[in-house]
Amino acid sequence: MKAILLAAGLGRRLRKLAGGRPKCLLQFGGKSLLRRHVENLNGQGIERIIIVTGHGRERIDAELADMASRAPVKIIVNPEYARGSVVSLHCAGAELADGADSVLMDADVLYDPRVLGRLFNTKHDNCFLLDRDFEPGDEPVKLCVANNSVVEFRKKIDKNLTFDYQGESVGFFRFDADMSARLAARTREYIATGRLDEPYEEAVRDLLVDAPGLFGFEDITGQAWIEIDFPEDVARAERDIAGRIAL
Repeated sequence: MKAILLAAGLGRRLRKLAGGRPKCLLQFGGKSLLRRHVENLNGQGIERIIIVTGHGRERIDAELADMASRAPVKIIVNPEYARGSVVSLHCAGAELADGADSVLMDADVLYDPRVLGRLFNTKHDNCFLLDRDFEPGDEPVKLCVANNSVVEFRKKIDKNLTFDYQGESVGFFRFDADMSARLAARTREYIATGRLDEPYEEAVRDLLVDAPGLFGFEDITGQAWIEIDFPEDVARAERDIAGRIAL
């Protein structure tokens, strides 16, 4: 199994606080998010790590050069990193379609390693992670569940959609080899039709809509994690999350 980390974005909302660094180089407890990802993935026995970079890629290269990884690490550069994250995923298309299972991860997440463990130990071939304890609004990417199945995956949910409950997506996914190849094909369609400013989640949603029965989810409510998008996320991560993470 391989892991694909998306770490190319500009992080506009954190540019001043981050001092121009990519978000994955923000440090918590003296350790960057990127270093935590690599350590956690190695702890799960991952076979390969692919990191899609763009903004500040030289700094990411320097951070990687300063750490050890049992699993080989490959860097893919997205030259159009100012566009939507679907472009970054497309840049990793050949890796997605290589015939192996995949774990896809946003690189701007601080989390307890046990959160990642849920993806590696799930019974589902294709799996979302869902947290029911979240603040409603337009920013979280939501998962809607009906009859214990995921029926929607999006930031903005149709007001007429019927579901039992919803939660926030952690931004980590597991796909089997077939679904990984389907995702690569779907991102190619986005690029070919000029949809370069879309988030990659829309391509994942397309696969869910096409074959909902092939997806499952793990409920990680109560586990320590946070996506780092805003300055207040950094403050909360330092105040509420970092101290709860199993090291």
